[in-house]
Amino acid sequence: MNLQEHNGVIPMDNESFDRLSTYVTREYGIKLPVAKRTMLESRLNRKVKSLNMANYKEFLDFIFSDEGKQGELFHVVDLITTNKTDFFREAAHFHFLRQEFLPTYTSSTGRTNFKVWSAGCSTGEEPYTIIMTLEEFKKKNPAVTYNILASDISTRVIQTAYEGIYDNEKIEPVPIELKRSYFLRSKTNPKLVRVKPEYRKKIQYKRINFMDASFDLKKSDYDIIFCRNVLIYFDKTTQEKVINKFCSHLKPGGLLFLGHSESIIGMNVPLKQIRPTVYRFE
Repeated sequence: MNLQEHNGVIPMDNESFDRLSTYVTREYGIKLPVAKRTMLESRLNRKVKSLNMANYKEFLDFIFSDEGKQGELFHVVDLITTNKTDFFREAAHFHFLRQEFLPTYTSSTGRTNFKVWSAGCSTGEEPYTIIMTLEEFKKKNPAVTYNILASDISTRVIQTAYEGIYDNEKIEPVPIELKRSYFLRSKTNPKLVRVKPEYRKKIQYKRINFMDASFDLKKSDYDIIFCRNVLIYFDKTTQEKVINKFCSHLKPGGLLFLGHSESIIGMNVPLKQIRPTVYRFE
């Protein structure tokens, strides 16, 4: 047992916390105030021990080395990022999309192919909810087609999203008729369900860091971008920069959906609010 441990947790010294938080904020935009130190210790403790590191100085020296940057650093970022999401989270967004925006947008623009980006897709509940929403709209509008990009900074949650396997409790918010249409029960574990393969394969996954200059995506390419409950981890200046980058990837008249605690108030961005946390690019 490491003599520095307290209740089985290796404590993080001030210098190491400052070093790690500065790096995460600079490279990924995520704020890590001192209040997050206990959370970091809890999430990183197993990783530090698995690498047989005696303390955080030794641990950070390794993950920031050339060898560490080739592998372990990505795993550390995965552990630091917060991934909380649900199917049909903030359900009013999907109701508005299906009942109001899509019918109007289709008739006014003549477009029948939609490109949607779930930015900060986490473990996949959001992009799969988008698929269900579009598929239900498509039933009455068979000419409609769509492409969905799902991205996250965490490769771990992207892999979970790609697999599309969830506990039964996770799909409780999904209406019963949609459960029957879009999920299959596991034959080996009655507590698990999986998104049907024809819907899983409709999503393209990509690791994207919002601090990157252009996200390596085509400009003015998306009709709809969801980025909900991600910007709350950034400071106001970074939020404005990221939103403006999102706007550069939206078609005129396209929508940006933010989370319920996020706002563009006081920002210089080319967006008009049309519903709570729903903004049109103009």
